[in-house]
Amino acid sequence: MREIVLDTETTGFEPESGDRIVEIGAVELINHIATGRTYHQYINPERTMPQGAFEVHGLGDDFLKDFPLFKEIGRAFLDFIGDDKLVIHNAAFDMKFLNAELEWMGLPRLAPDRAVDTLAIARSKFPGSPASLDALCKRFGIDNSSRTLHGALLDSEILAEVYLELIGGRQPTMALASIGSESGTDEGTWRPRPRPAPLPPRITPEEEAAHAAFVDALGGGALWRRA
Repeated sequence: MREIVLDTETTGFEPESGDRIVEIGAVELINHIATGRTYHQYINPERTMPQGAFEVHGLGDDFLKDFPLFKEIGRAFLDFIGDDKLVIHNAAFDMKFLNAELEWMGLPRLAPDRAVDTLAIARSKFPGSPASLDALCKRFGIDNSSRTLHGALLDSEILAEVYLELIGGRQPTMALASIGSESGTDEGTWRPRPRPAPLPPRITPEEEAAHAAFVDALGGGALWRRA
């Protein structure tokens, strides 16, 4: 099973008001294990703002101006995520921006049911408790000391750890993907296969004779004699 843990950084809160995505970070999981494959892209938001007004988590006009536009990287982003589930904290926000950018490119929107919202999971599991990414790191003992500034890729890597805790702990499945592929099963789920040949009997002739004599001594109603 492949999942993509994803985060975006944006210039604001509403794409319909002209706000745009400036950074995307994503981490690939296979059977809830990080593979080390990631996607990371800074994006020129095509916005001209007054001096100093456009500062998003340490990113500014001067830094972003030389990066590609979303329309130049949108297809590569879709190729990376494929058709797999997207794990996002506060999924409605990121999906809103991604779908706006894709729609402006003339590409299909991402279906809402593709997103697994870790914020919703956290609020359901811990009602009334803080459910920010930092709060969940503290709850689960996840080191986020390097998160002095938000960054889409760093947040995705941290979110991947939080997600695994939310769904039951950082215990990788006992069924390794390599075993699953060798056994011909789907999604790395191991199942026992029939032995190619029966095991040889381990009982000696003397033991077999002693057992037969014991059964004979029990009479015709013995359980071992019933079909």
